[in-house]
Amino acid sequence: MPHQDVPILLGEWWNANVEDIVNDATAAGAPPALSDAFTINGQPGDLYNCSSNSTYKLRVQQGQTYMLRMVNAALQSILFFKVANHTMTVVSIDACYTNPYTTDILTIAPGQSMDVLLKADQPQGSYYMAASVYQGSDFVAIDETTTTGIIEYVGSQNSPPVMPTLPDFSANETANRFFTNLTALTSARFWEPVPTPVDERMFITIGVNLLPCDKPNITQCQGPNNLIVAASMNNVSFTPSTNLSILEAYYNNVSGIYTTDFPDQPPVQFDYTNPDNQFNFALLPTIRGAKVRQIKYNSTVEIVFQNTALGTVENHPMHLHGYDFHVLAQGYGNYNPTSDPQKFNLVNPQLRNTVAVPIGGWAVVRFRANNPGVWFMHCHLEVHVPWGLAGVFIVENGPTPETSLIPPPRNFSTC
Repeated sequence: MPHQDVPILLGEWWNANVEDIVNDATAAGAPPALSDAFTINGQPGDLYNCSSNSTYKLRVQQGQTYMLRMVNAALQSILFFKVANHTMTVVSIDACYTNPYTTDILTIAPGQSMDVLLKADQPQGSYYMAASVYQGSDFVAIDETTTTGIIEYVGSQNSPPVMPTLPDFSANETANRFFTNLTALTSARFWEPVPTPVDERMFITIGVNLLPCDKPNITQCQGPNNLIVAASMNNVSFTPSTNLSILEAYYNNVSGIYTTDFPDQPPVQFDYTNPDNQFNFALLPTIRGAKVRQIKYNSTVEIVFQNTALGTVENHPMHLHGYDFHVLAQGYGNYNPTSDPQKFNLVNPQLRNTVAVPIGGWAVVRFRANNPGVWFMHCHLEVHVPWGLAGVFIVENGPTPETSLIPPPRNFSTC
């Protein structure tokens, strides 16, 4: 048993009001300003002048094992995490048990969590834990700073901390190796086998696009012909109604708030990951809409998330509310519906609620739609949500009251 549970919260810091950061970016029609620092448990660490006296410190007893309860709460950044001279063993991801996976480096996307065993098995001394950004693209500006905490062995003599060697910001293979080596612990209490057969298949392209600059407060439109940066799934930039939520509209059968025509395929097939298409202005424009996908209760849904090179090339952490899903496979390039299903892990695939879709690649997930309601699906890079990289699943009621959407509470606010 672990000697102690230790929360490790990774985050970002701006030397400004974050609401102002968001509002300024929205007014400019541009990405938000880069963060000024990353943080470990709220502290940037002693590599930053502003926080050299307030670095997070964990005191450990030699020979003991500690459970690191890790969450990436950064808004914009996938992060690498290492502890100098130590290995770690991942035992769960997104609150789902994994086969123990031992590694000297973690890759964790915004919104993802993991439980990691760290054994204090090194000589007495001090060792940095450190995190830096993983981007993998030369086209996106990044915060190149490193946040640190300190692991200090009880009885050490105030020795200077040892620093780990972090990978390059664009270490795609390092990130991909970590994400693809995780498998589920099928003997765990809450393990659920991969559902079959598949009832609903969706192929969803994700990426950055352009929209007509139709708001008078926009001061910096991007691209030619007065266009602004947007994002989309299957060329739909999700734009919800401001009059009523989709959940209320669905429950009360109110029309005009959303449509049920979210496409199962992109409107145009093209060489999705070809970097020559990055500035292809025949493909970049997208459309606004509150389009949802309605699904029968207890259907088995399989989604291929296909990254594109449009606008920029990024790793998109896709998150689905209300469900865990099996990650059957992931890879680089364009998904091949003939050969890539041969790579599916149908025995012990990782079970999680946020999958990091590889840069210039794809990921396949599958789940059983047995949780009725209205469920948001979106990229966990925060700026991409207001840009429209989001969508909604409506899972219909089942045959019993227990499998049906419950009514709103009596104190439900209608303002």
